[in-house]
Amino acid sequence: MNPLVNYFRNLQEIHSSQAAVKETSYYGTLETLLNEIGKTLKPRVRCIINLRNQGAGLPDGGLFNVNQFPKNQELEAFTAIFPERGAIEIKGTKEDIKKIAASEQVQKYWQKYGQVLVTNYRDFLLIGRNSQGQPVELEAYSLAPSEAEFWLKTSNPSKFAAEQGDSLLEYLKRVLLQAAPITSPADVAWFLCARRKSTLRTSFRSSRSGQYSSSFRKCPRYQI
Repeated sequence: MNPLVNYFRNLQEIHSSQAAVKETSYYGTLETLLNEIGKTLKPRVRCIINLRNQGAGLPDGGLFNVNQFPKNQELEAFTAIFPERGAIEIKGTKEDIKKIAASEQVQKYWQKYGQVLVTNYRDFLLIGRNSQGQPVELEAYSLAPSEAEFWLKTSNPSKFAAEQGDSLLEYLKRVLLQAAPITSPADVAWFLCARRKSTLRTSFRSSRSGQYSSSFRKCPRYQI
């Protein structure tokens, strides 16, 4: 089934229940949509809701290249994994997307992660970094001009999805494929260590685990 049909149907069911709160009750529905799209990509992209604080607050979500995740549970775990495809800021359907993007919180996420997908479930706006290192709106997509019209349209999920065609899905694919720039020295150091981790993983089976773990203790983000 078209993942958009499920997205619209689940949003509408949660909304019509009258039991939901305006923002967080819908997190799982957005996560499912992004992961359905992400699993069609190579490498696969994974959305994780509610990231830990890495110095800029608690993003509502993050987008990861699955190759970032440790493959062997016996290896020393990351203290934190940087979301390669950026952070996510989510607000309720009533909120204005431009105002969300201009908020202090989004600016903090942008400074930390280099890229932020901002959404109110009906609008999507990707904030990135231009050649001068300043925030820039990379690409936007709108499903409906108002909250009322959005909820009206989601009442017929199949028709609404058909109206969108592949446009939203293709937009979100581009978002998931857009790697966030890494600029801070600490994050660059972490990224290089992560690459070294990937290389060392291939020889792990023929090495002693103690030697492997000690290599990663030299990486800045592995320090606790």
